[in-house]
Amino acid sequence: MKVPKVIRTYCPRCKTHTEHSVSIYKHGRRRVLAEGERRYRRKQKGYGSKRKPEQKRFAKVTKKVVLKLKCSKCGFISHREGIRLKKVELVEVVK
Repeated sequence: MKVPKVIRTYCPRCKTHTEHSVSIYKHGRRRVLAEGERRYRRKQKGYGSKRKPEQKRFAKVTKKVVLKLKCSKCGFISHREGIRLKKVELVEVVK
């Protein structure tokens, strides 16, 4: 799917429609010392079996792509809910 690099949409901080630059959201690395990560590692280690069965094959073909919108006026960043796509391409819209 082709997504324009600039979208005119509502900004909650400006409380009006402004132009937003679009990029694809990528999550950062998980923090090792976060409580959830420590709990997960504690449950995984030991002589017992894994706490969840290992997945033999992928159930889904696609991943959800989240768009990151940055307001050109105030710089406020918001995320647009992810939709399932095989391929995303940011394109420049010429008028």
